[in-house]
Amino acid sequence: MELTVAQKLDLLLKLQQIDSQLDDIKKIRGDLPEEVRDLEDDIAGFETRIGKYNSEISVLDDEISRYKAGKKDAEKLIARYKEQQMNVRNNREYDAITKEMELQTLEIELAEKKSREADFKIKAKKEEIATTDGLLKERREDLKAKKQELDTITSESHEDEKKLLEKRDLQATKVDERLFKSYMKIRLNSGNGLGVVTVKRGACGGCFNVVPPQRQADIREKKKIIVCEHCGRIFADVDTEYK
Repeated sequence: MELTVAQKLDLLLKLQQIDSQLDDIKKIRGDLPEEVRDLEDDIAGFETRIGKYNSEISVLDDEISRYKAGKKDAEKLIARYKEQQMNVRNNREYDAITKEMELQTLEIELAEKKSREADFKIKAKKEEIATTDGLLKERREDLKAKKQELDTITSESHEDEKKLLEKRDLQATKVDERLFKSYMKIRLNSGNGLGVVTVKRGACGGCFNVVPPQRQADIREKKKIIVCEHCGRIFADVDTEYK
């Protein structure tokens, strides 16, 4: 059996009333859910940053180990070349060995320089880790406090919210599908969560712009779906209490 426009509007208005009650519960929580999410994002970011620094330090440690190994190899070669210099047969051989020793000495100096640079980078990254770790601890403490606060507020309204959500799901199935989609679209785009309103004191209950008398008469008849010319909200009725 096809519902009348009046019946459709009545069902939709009841859905709005339930949604408004749910909105009131969410308002009590304020910005706490968003603050908790932001803190969780901050913590994840700091943990990722610290992990990245530790990985970079590990790479630099490996580089230092390679430089030290290269330095030892160069020192061994220099020692060997010194022995060879004792047994040279001519100046040309002596000069050639001396040149090799000089090259290995340069290798040692370069390895020492690279090791110092890597050490400096490691020190800087460890300082960054210490700073980030301090921020991380602060955020974790803030998160713990915010979660406790949110849990306290949520636990107080949990049962009411659960019942309202069940009631809302049931009510939503009774609302005309096309009207429901329009309502949800308007509701999501409105600042106060109102998708369907009544006319109060001659004005739209959503944006408070004046609704002309003839339009109010049409709304009362409930023969067709009428929306506010200013905000697009659906009119369910004219509130006679404020006539």
